[in-house]
Amino acid sequence: MPVITNIDDLKVIYKRRTPKMFYEYAETGSWTQQTFHDNVNDFAKIRLRQRVAVDMTNRSTAAQMIGQDVTMPVALAPIGMCGMQSADGEIKAARAAEAFGVPFTLSTMSICSIEEVAAHTTKPFWFQIYALRDDDFNQRLLDRARVAGCSALVITADLQILGQRHRDLKNGLSAPPKLTPRSIANMMTKVHWGLGMLGTKRRFFGNIVGHAKDVKDPSSLSSWTAEQFDPALDWKKIEKLIKMWGGKVIIKGILDVEDAKRAAQTGADAIIVSNHGGRQQDGAVSSIRMLSDILDAVGDKIEVHMDGGIRSGQDVLKATAMGAKGTYIGRSYLYGLGAMGQKGVTKTLEIIHKELDFAMALGGHRQLADVGTKDVLIPKDFRVSDAYGA
Repeated sequence: MPVITNIDDLKVIYKRRTPKMFYEYAETGSWTQQTFHDNVNDFAKIRLRQRVAVDMTNRSTAAQMIGQDVTMPVALAPIGMCGMQSADGEIKAARAAEAFGVPFTLSTMSICSIEEVAAHTTKPFWFQIYALRDDDFNQRLLDRARVAGCSALVITADLQILGQRHRDLKNGLSAPPKLTPRSIANMMTKVHWGLGMLGTKRRFFGNIVGHAKDVKDPSSLSSWTAEQFDPALDWKKIEKLIKMWGGKVIIKGILDVEDAKRAAQTGADAIIVSNHGGRQQDGAVSSIRMLSDILDAVGDKIEVHMDGGIRSGQDVLKATAMGAKGTYIGRSYLYGLGAMGQKGVTKTLEIIHKELDFAMALGGHRQLADVGTKDVLIPKDFRVSDAYGA
């Protein structure tokens, strides 16, 4: 095993060990992928201040996200088909997050079910839901999450229709993977992945198959899924889901000031400034560029988090300094998961935490709560309102 010092080291191993269709499911965006790349590239435009002759002893990156104590302001984002990246992937990721002291968010479209993740963890995790057409299924899904002890609901608001991801279509993405000469040839080269999959019974969408009406097997799942994402989603339906849940709520997929203002009126506890990792509206601005304008509009009314493009602890520090109360990693932890399973997710969190701690210290702080806009250098035209007058 090579010496692993950063997230890119994990990505190299991940690519080597994971079937092509699942690697490209994670590592591509929609259409031209402009927004997918901007999410990462725009972080590099922000610079950190360096301060010297400051006492760096007794440092802490501890914070809170929606009132929950966290080791650092980083949560594992909801990822569909996570259990196809590594056998029982959601369970492995949840266990790693729990041990490290950061939140894990389970996707509705997970391979391991709510109940299976709960059975293999000891602390509450968060659950993500889409606004689907079937209200009865939504209610039963929320009931299951409540019984499992989930402590927050993340409502995804930016998937009314599915953005076109060219590689998924060309690869025939599915769970379990369709067996074609091409996919079989590729999977035969992924021995570590294949042995893991042979050793688990979890290869379908565990929250859907056997729970949704008339979905008893994978063949009936595809038609059900195609019909369920609701293009008629509006704020009334989001508010209905909030009421149905009755607990802490985070709204994911906010990338516009007016949407942020409307979300703040719903009674939700937080919003996530997000463009779905560049997988929906291609040509949209990056999350980090939109963050300041949204914070100015609603930062005193609702907790503001962000995701998209975070590949290091320095990125976490930049987002925190700009005012985000929480950040989310998706691809970064998938690299670790596909590379080394649960140990790989732990390694991802260790890397990000170490980088965050060092960057905070070299910026002259011992407590993350003391970091602010004074600690970052932001280009004059970086804000969307400055660059485009929006």
